[in-house]
Amino acid sequence: MRIPRFYQDTKLTVGATISLDDSAVQHVARVLRMKTGESICLFNGDGHEYQGRLNSVEKRSVTVDIISISSPARSSSLKIEIGQSISKGDRMDYAIQKSTELGMNSFTPLLSERGEVRLKADRLLKKQQQWQQLAISGCEQSLRTDIPNINDPRPLNEWVQHCDAELKLVLHHHSATPLSELTPPRSVALLIGPEGGLSEAEVELAMNAGFKAVAFGPRVLRTETAPVVAQSILQYLWGDLN
Repeated sequence: MRIPRFYQDTKLTVGATISLDDSAVQHVARVLRMKTGESICLFNGDGHEYQGRLNSVEKRSVTVDIISISSPARSSSLKIEIGQSISKGDRMDYAIQKSTELGMNSFTPLLSERGEVRLKADRLLKKQQQWQQLAISGCEQSLRTDIPNINDPRPLNEWVQHCDAELKLVLHHHSATPLSELTPPRSVALLIGPEGGLSEAEVELAMNAGFKAVAFGPRVLRTETAPVVAQSILQYLWGDLN
């Protein structure tokens, strides 16, 4: 049986006894109905896993004794940075969750010409917090020990100018550079448009900033599908999917 695994935003040290946060308490005590003495795994994004034993379990409080530490090698050798236009509904949620599972390092929501989502600052902040939590949940599920950063939303033109990845790719189905012709990089940036696609001016802007246009196959992918397909291919070619 798989040992339950939870993210905790606190310092973790072997020999210490910690109290779990409210979300983990609810899952341990009310959903899984775990008992004192059972094993649990914790991580805080520092690259380690901490094995613990439940010290006490109550409806509103759970404490854990941390008994050992390990450092599994689960971080991808290929650093992937994604800039994606903000899309409607739960499409961004899906893109961020699956991108986390596939090993991306950072994700920047972009404001683009054809993006149909226009949110006020307070709503954007709430959305960003929600997206960061989705990334954490993706790490819990996929056994990652590092946490990808969900950056502040920013205009597309700013992001492409400041992006410093070794290889920069813009997904654009009208033209493509064969990946087989590229030198294997250590870091990749992916620029992904909204439901209506990037405008020609945005594609040109990206290419002037050093991005190469690529198409992953002959079919046009939905905005939430594109990062999943792209990362799967990149991780297979140059990362840790084999």
